[in-house]
Amino acid sequence: MSQMPKKPFGKKPDVLPGRAVSVVLKPGKGRSASSQRWLARQLNDPYVQAAHAAGWRSRAAFKLIELDERFGLLCRGARVLDLGAAPGGWSQVARNRGAGIVVAVDLLPIAPLPGVRFIEGDFTDPAVQTRITAALGGPANLVLSDMAPNATGHAATDHLRIIALAEAAAAFALSILAPGGAFLAKVWQGGTERELLATLKKSFARVRHAKPPASRPESRELYVVAQGFRPLA
Repeated sequence: MSQMPKKPFGKKPDVLPGRAVSVVLKPGKGRSASSQRWLARQLNDPYVQAAHAAGWRSRAAFKLIELDERFGLLCRGARVLDLGAAPGGWSQVARNRGAGIVVAVDLLPIAPLPGVRFIEGDFTDPAVQTRITAALGGPANLVLSDMAPNATGHAATDHLRIIALAEAAAAFALSILAPGGAFLAKVWQGGTERELLATLKKSFARVRHAKPPASRPESRELYVVAQGFRPLA
């Protein structure tokens, strides 16, 4: 069910309905300056407003939409595994774009979504992996990981922690993907993901980095897109 990329990202995303409404936030009692800035950014973020208007669970839904439009990751009837799925925005997009089976896994509980099978637990736990395999009902066509660790504020430590998550997701993906399948994972810019990329290049026909327009310009996040899975003998 693998597809070739469709088109590069355009200069402006075409998923945002109209002009964002500017919100002026009054100082709030008990809110720190950093919390005040975060809330103001959220309220004035056009993707947050668009997600609310369109019924998406999070602004991150637009990241997967944009990545899918560029790389053709989702196809009708596909089996999709969404790791670190809370609050469910990516699973929602996968079902909306025609995936046949969507299995969403997270340490946190997730409110039900039509057509999505939720598993609460650690995907590195063998017992949880057994449940995932049973829920998929066959090899996955796409494994997604938008996981990120809680930030410590120390850039090098945070980078190593997110790469560790991406490596764990990749290792599991290699064990359950169907030939021709794809893997998509969030990483942060930092230069220490060489081992991850080397592993993916051995097992996939195409491996690239991408930063979708919905990813905030100041964010260090990138996405590793690996397509054309080739199981090793």
